[in-house]
Amino acid sequence: MSLDKQDKLAGLRNKSLVRDDESDPDGRIYVDKKTGEIFHSVTRILGTTAPLSQQKRLENWLARPGSHETRDAAAKRGTGAHNHMEYVLKLAQRLARSTSNKKGIWKPSDDGLYRCPQKITQWAMEKASAGAPRVPWASSGYARGLRGWAMDHITAIHSVEFSGHHPAGMAGACDLLCDLNTEGGPKGPFILDWKTSGKSIHADMDDQLLQYKCQTGAYSLILKHMTGIQAVGGAVVVARRSGEPITTMINQEQLIEQENLFLERAERHFAQLSAARALIEEA
Repeated sequence: MSLDKQDKLAGLRNKSLVRDDESDPDGRIYVDKKTGEIFHSVTRILGTTAPLSQQKRLENWLARPGSHETRDAAAKRGTGAHNHMEYVLKLAQRLARSTSNKKGIWKPSDDGLYRCPQKITQWAMEKASAGAPRVPWASSGYARGLRGWAMDHITAIHSVEFSGHHPAGMAGACDLLCDLNTEGGPKGPFILDWKTSGKSIHADMDDQLLQYKCQTGAYSLILKHMTGIQAVGGAVVVARRSGEPITTMINQEQLIEQENLFLERAERHFAQLSAARALIEEA
Protein backbone atom coordinates (compact mmCIF):
# COMPACT_ATOMS: atom_id res chain seq x y z
CA MET A 1 0.00 0.00 0.00
CA SER A 2 2.79 2.43 0.92
CA LEU A 3 4.75 1.76 -2.24
CA ASP A 4 1.57 2.19 -4.26
CA LYS A 5 1.03 5.77 -3.04
CA GLN A 6 4.72 6.59 -3.29
CA ASP A 7 4.85 5.30 -6.87
CA LYS A 8 1.71 7.20 -7.85
CA LEU A 9 3.17 10.40 -6.42
CA ALA A 10 6.45 9.82 -8.27
CA GLY A 11 4.42 9.33 -11.46
CA LEU A 12 3.11 12.90 -11.25
CA ARG A 13 6.54 14.07 -12.38
CA ASN A 14 5.70 12.66 -15.82
CA LYS A 15 3.30 15.07 -17.46
CA SER A 16 0.53 13.33 -19.40
CA LEU A 17 -1.05 16.57 -20.67
CA VAL A 18 0.05 18.85 -23.50
CA ARG A 19 -0.73 22.55 -23.60
CA ASP A 20 -3.00 23.74 -26.41
CA ASP A 21 -2.86 27.47 -27.17
CA GLU A 22 -4.58 27.27 -30.57
CA SER A 23 -8.03 25.77 -30.07
CA ASP A 24 -8.96 28.20 -27.29
CA PRO A 25 -7.14 31.56 -27.41
CA ASP A 26 -8.97 32.85 -24.31
CA GLY A 27 -6.80 30.91 -21.88
CA ARG A 28 -4.65 27.91 -21.15
CA ILE A 29 -6.12 24.50 -21.82
CA TYR A 30 -4.48 21.10 -21.68
CA VAL A 31 -5.20 17.91 -23.61
CA ASP A 32 -4.62 14.37 -22.38
CA LYS A 33 -2.36 12.72 -24.94
CA LYS A 34 -3.97 9.32 -24.42
CA THR A 35 -7.70 10.05 -24.04
CA GLY A 36 -8.11 13.41 -25.77
CA GLU A 37 -9.83 14.87 -22.69
CA ILE A 38 -9.58 18.66 -22.29
CA PHE A 39 -8.76 20.38 -19.01
CA HIS A 40 -8.63 24.07 -18.13
CA SER A 41 -5.82 25.41 -15.99
CA VAL A 42 -6.44 26.03 -12.31
CA THR A 43 -5.30 29.64 -12.68
CA ARG A 44 -7.66 30.26 -15.60
CA ILE A 45 -10.64 29.02 -13.58
CA LEU A 46 -9.60 31.20 -10.64
CA GLY A 47 -9.31 34.20 -12.97
CA THR A 48 -12.75 33.86 -14.58
CA THR A 49 -14.50 33.28 -11.26
CA ALA A 50 -12.67 35.93 -9.20
CA PRO A 51 -14.85 38.57 -7.50
CA LEU A 52 -16.05 41.13 -10.05
CA SER A 53 -14.44 43.94 -8.05
CA GLN A 54 -11.08 42.21 -8.30
CA GLN A 55 -11.49 41.60 -12.04
CA LYS A 56 -12.39 45.27 -12.50
CA ARG A 57 -9.33 46.45 -10.57
CA LEU A 58 -7.12 44.26 -12.73
CA GLU A 59 -8.79 45.56 -15.88
CA ASN A 60 -8.28 49.17 -14.79
CA TRP A 61 -4.67 48.53 -13.82
CA LEU A 62 -3.89 46.89 -17.18
CA ALA A 63 -5.30 49.96 -18.92
CA ARG A 64 -2.59 52.14 -17.38
CA PRO A 65 0.48 53.02 -19.47
CA GLY A 66 3.38 50.69 -18.75
CA SER A 67 1.26 48.15 -16.85
CA HIS A 68 2.03 45.29 -19.24
CA GLU A 69 5.76 45.90 -18.93
CA THR A 70 5.41 45.95 -15.14
CA ARG A 71 3.46 42.69 -15.22
CA ASP A 72 6.05 41.03 -17.47
CA ALA A 73 8.86 42.13 -15.16
CA ALA A 74 6.99 40.76 -12.14
CA ALA A 75 6.43 37.46 -13.95
CA LYS A 76 10.15 37.14 -14.73
CA ARG A 77 10.99 37.98 -11.13
CA GLY A 78 8.61 35.31 -9.85
CA THR A 79 9.88 32.76 -12.36
CA GLY A 80 13.46 33.34 -11.22
CA ALA A 81 12.56 32.74 -7.57
CA HIS A 82 10.45 29.68 -8.40
CA ASN A 83 13.17 28.17 -10.58
CA HIS A 84 15.69 28.59 -7.78
CA MET A 85 13.47 26.81 -5.26
CA GLU A 86 12.67 24.06 -7.75
CA TYR A 87 16.39 23.44 -8.34
CA VAL A 88 17.29 23.44 -4.63
CA LEU A 89 14.42 21.21 -3.52
CA LYS A 90 14.66 18.70 -6.37
CA LEU A 91 18.38 18.26 -5.78
CA ALA A 92 17.87 18.08 -2.01
CA GLN A 93 15.19 15.43 -2.47
CA ARG A 94 17.54 13.28 -4.56
CA LEU A 95 20.42 13.73 -2.12
CA ALA A 96 18.27 12.89 0.91
CA ARG A 97 16.79 9.81 -0.71
CA SER A 98 20.12 8.49 -2.01
CA THR A 99 21.89 9.01 1.32
CA SER A 100 19.02 7.48 3.29
CA ASN A 101 18.84 4.42 1.05
CA LYS A 102 22.54 3.80 1.53
CA LYS A 103 22.11 4.03 5.31
CA GLY A 104 18.90 1.98 5.31
CA ILE A 105 16.86 4.78 6.87
CA TRP A 106 14.49 5.54 3.97
CA LYS A 107 11.31 4.07 5.46
CA PRO A 108 7.54 4.19 4.97
CA SER A 109 5.22 6.02 7.35
CA ASP A 110 1.61 5.28 8.28
CA ASP A 111 0.30 7.66 5.60
CA GLY A 112 1.98 5.68 2.80
CA LEU A 113 4.83 8.14 2.18
CA TYR A 114 8.52 7.40 2.65
CA ARG A 115 10.61 9.63 4.88
CA CYS A 116 14.15 10.03 6.14
CA PRO A 117 15.32 11.70 9.38
CA GLN A 118 14.87 15.49 9.43
CA LYS A 119 18.62 16.03 9.82
CA ILE A 120 19.25 14.31 6.47
CA THR A 121 16.72 16.61 4.75
CA GLN A 122 18.31 19.67 6.37
CA TRP A 123 21.80 18.63 5.27
CA ALA A 124 20.55 17.95 1.73
CA MET A 125 18.91 21.39 1.43
CA GLU A 126 22.06 23.12 2.66
CA LYS A 127 24.24 21.19 0.19
CA ALA A 128 21.85 21.85 -2.71
CA SER A 129 21.66 25.56 -1.87
CA ALA A 130 25.44 25.87 -1.80
CA GLY A 131 25.74 24.58 -5.35
CA ALA A 132 22.69 26.27 -6.87
CA PRO A 133 23.13 28.46 -9.99
CA ARG A 134 23.22 32.19 -9.44
CA VAL A 135 19.79 33.82 -9.28
CA PRO A 136 19.09 36.89 -11.47
CA TRP A 137 19.44 40.11 -9.49
CA ALA A 138 15.75 41.04 -9.76
CA SER A 139 14.77 37.69 -8.22
CA SER A 140 17.59 37.33 -5.70
CA GLY A 141 15.86 38.90 -2.69
CA TYR A 142 12.72 36.83 -3.21
CA ALA A 143 14.71 33.62 -3.74
CA ARG A 144 16.78 34.29 -0.62
CA GLY A 145 13.64 34.76 1.47
CA LEU A 146 12.01 31.56 0.20
CA ARG A 147 15.20 29.56 0.63
CA GLY A 148 15.58 30.75 4.21
CA TRP A 149 11.95 29.90 4.94
CA ALA A 150 12.44 26.40 3.53
CA MET A 151 15.52 25.83 5.69
CA ASP A 152 13.59 26.87 8.80
CA HIS A 153 10.35 24.97 8.18
CA ILE A 154 10.64 22.01 5.77
CA THR A 155 11.37 18.66 7.41
CA ALA A 156 10.70 16.27 4.48
CA ILE A 157 10.37 16.72 0.72
CA HIS A 158 7.82 14.45 -0.97
CA SER A 159 7.33 15.96 -4.43
CA VAL A 160 8.52 19.08 -6.23
CA GLU A 161 6.44 20.57 -9.06
CA PHE A 162 3.94 17.71 -9.27
CA SER A 163 1.23 18.04 -11.89
CA GLY A 164 -2.05 16.35 -12.65
CA HIS A 165 -5.73 16.78 -13.45
CA HIS A 166 -9.17 16.20 -11.96
CA PRO A 167 -12.56 15.05 -13.34
CA ALA A 168 -14.01 18.49 -12.54
CA GLY A 169 -12.15 19.66 -15.64
CA MET A 170 -9.06 21.33 -14.22
CA ALA A 171 -5.33 20.70 -14.46
CA GLY A 172 -2.39 22.30 -12.74
CA ALA A 173 1.06 21.98 -11.23
CA CYS A 174 1.74 22.46 -7.51
CA ASP A 175 5.05 23.82 -6.26
CA LEU A 176 5.64 21.38 -3.43
CA LEU A 177 4.32 18.58 -1.24
CA CYS A 178 6.31 18.48 2.00
CA ASP A 179 6.34 18.07 5.77
CA LEU A 180 6.63 21.18 7.92
CA ASN A 181 7.92 21.87 11.39
CA THR A 182 4.62 22.80 13.03
CA GLU A 183 4.40 23.15 16.81
CA GLY A 184 1.95 20.63 18.21
CA GLY A 185 0.28 20.01 14.86
CA PRO A 186 0.54 17.40 12.10
CA LYS A 187 3.88 17.29 10.28
CA GLY A 188 2.54 16.61 6.81
CA PRO A 189 2.09 16.26 4.01
CA PHE A 190 1.26 19.90 3.24
CA ILE A 191 0.34 21.44 -0.11
CA LEU A 192 2.71 24.39 -0.48
CA ASP A 193 2.57 27.24 -2.98
CA TRP A 194 5.31 29.85 -3.43
CA LYS A 195 4.24 33.39 -4.34
CA THR A 196 6.08 36.67 -4.90
CA SER A 197 4.80 40.15 -4.16
CA GLY A 198 6.17 43.54 -5.11
CA LYS A 199 4.78 45.17 -2.00
CA SER A 200 3.77 44.29 1.52
CA ILE A 201 1.08 41.66 1.57
CA HIS A 202 -0.81 43.78 4.09
CA ALA A 203 -1.27 46.63 1.59
CA ASP A 204 -4.25 45.25 -0.35
CA MET A 205 -4.07 41.48 -0.57
CA ASP A 206 -7.20 40.09 1.05
CA ASP A 207 -8.79 39.20 -2.29
CA GLN A 208 -5.54 37.76 -3.57
CA LEU A 209 -5.13 35.59 -0.48
CA LEU A 210 -8.60 34.19 -1.09
CA GLN A 211 -7.42 33.22 -4.56
CA TYR A 212 -4.23 31.66 -3.25
CA LYS A 213 -6.04 29.59 -0.63
CA CYS A 214 -8.56 28.35 -3.16
CA GLN A 215 -5.65 27.39 -5.40
CA THR A 216 -4.29 25.09 -2.68
CA GLY A 217 -7.72 23.47 -2.57
CA ALA A 218 -7.50 22.76 -6.30
CA TYR A 219 -4.06 21.17 -5.94
CA SER A 220 -5.29 19.09 -3.01
CA LEU A 221 -8.13 17.76 -5.17
CA ILE A 222 -5.68 16.86 -7.95
CA LEU A 223 -3.33 15.15 -5.51
CA LYS A 224 -6.16 13.13 -3.95
CA HIS A 225 -7.57 12.11 -7.32
CA MET A 226 -4.23 11.07 -8.80
CA THR A 227 -2.67 9.35 -5.77
CA GLY A 228 -5.25 8.86 -3.01
CA ILE A 229 -3.19 11.10 -0.69
CA GLN A 230 -5.11 13.57 1.49
CA ALA A 231 -2.91 16.48 2.54
CA VAL A 232 -3.13 17.51 6.19
CA GLY A 233 -3.12 21.19 5.27
CA GLY A 234 -1.73 23.87 3.03
CA ALA A 235 0.69 26.77 3.17
CA VAL A 236 0.86 29.90 1.02
CA VAL A 237 4.31 31.46 1.33
CA VAL A 238 4.54 34.96 -0.18
CA ALA A 239 8.10 36.21 -0.69
CA ARG A 240 9.05 39.88 -0.62
CA ARG A 241 12.01 41.73 -2.06
CA SER A 242 13.49 41.95 1.43
CA GLY A 243 12.54 40.48 4.77
CA GLU A 244 10.87 37.24 5.72
CA PRO A 245 8.05 35.81 3.58
CA ILE A 246 4.47 36.13 4.79
CA THR A 247 2.98 32.70 5.50
CA THR A 248 -0.68 31.73 5.58
CA MET A 249 -1.29 28.28 7.03
CA ILE A 250 -4.42 26.24 6.24
CA ASN A 251 -5.43 23.29 8.39
CA GLN A 252 -7.06 20.17 6.97
CA GLU A 253 -10.62 21.29 7.68
CA GLN A 254 -9.96 24.61 5.95
CA LEU A 255 -8.22 22.84 3.06
CA ILE A 256 -11.22 20.61 2.44
CA GLU A 257 -13.41 23.73 2.56
CA GLN A 258 -11.18 25.27 -0.13
CA GLU A 259 -11.51 22.08 -2.17
CA ASN A 260 -15.30 22.47 -2.15
CA LEU A 261 -15.05 26.17 -2.97
CA PHE A 262 -12.89 25.42 -5.97
CA LEU A 263 -15.28 22.75 -7.23
CA GLU A 264 -18.08 25.32 -7.08
CA ARG A 265 -15.94 27.81 -9.00
CA ALA A 266 -15.00 25.23 -11.62
CA GLU A 267 -18.68 24.46 -12.19
CA ARG A 268 -19.40 28.18 -12.52
CA HIS A 269 -16.47 28.64 -14.92
CA PHE A 270 -17.72 26.00 -17.34
CA ALA A 271 -21.31 27.24 -17.05
CA GLN A 272 -20.16 30.77 -17.96
CA LEU A 273 -18.16 29.37 -20.86
CA SER A 274 -21.13 27.43 -22.20
CA ALA A 275 -23.42 30.45 -21.91
CA ALA A 276 -20.91 32.66 -23.76
CA ARG A 277 -20.55 30.14 -26.56
CA ALA A 278 -24.32 29.82 -26.86
CA LEU A 279 -24.62 33.59 -27.30
CA ILE A 280 -21.97 33.56 -29.99
CA GLU A 281 -23.75 30.77 -31.86
CA GLU A 282 -27.05 32.63 -31.67
CA ALA A 283 -25.46 35.81 -32.97
